[in-house]
Amino acid sequence: MTHRLIPAGGRGFTLIEMLVTVTIVALLSTVAFPMLELTKRRSNERELRDALRQIRTALDNYKQAGFEGRIAVAANQSGYPPSLDVLVAGVTDAKSPNRDQKIYFLRRIPKDPLIDPLATDSGGDWGLRSYASAPNDPQPGADVFDVYSRSNATGLNGIAYKDW
Repeated sequence: MTHRLIPAGGRGFTLIEMLVTVTIVALLSTVAFPMLELTKRRSNERELRDALRQIRTALDNYKQAGFEGRIAVAANQSGYPPSLDVLVAGVTDAKSPNRDQKIYFLRRIPKDPLIDPLATDSGGDWGLRSYASAPNDPQPGADVFDVYSRSNATGLNGIAYKDW
């Protein structure tokens, strides 16, 4: 068995070839990272739209159930739930024969994808607007008429997330 030495110009990469390869990979990554960031941002915006739609639909369904007499609503109340938790906990159906059935509007309160989940408790990541507050200055109150994101960022469409 004989051993052969590989000549210097034989197999393998030269230092120049390695540097060119590393440079090309670095240039491709500088193009890919902004695209990944944009994709992540679009995904978060889609999640925000879906979460707002779920909560707002549940609020409207609660109000409709009160209008139909399935939920007891006092004359001095707006008909909207006192908190988001009521949508998950359910309310007694006033039209059930023994008043032993509940109406549920949400399985869980969706999270705001733009707010850090470790910084808030359940449902605490949403800004709440009561029926009595002004549209341009949402304030919490005796009921929950609407919700909004508490993020200070602006969406890809140029509108602040809190105004969605």
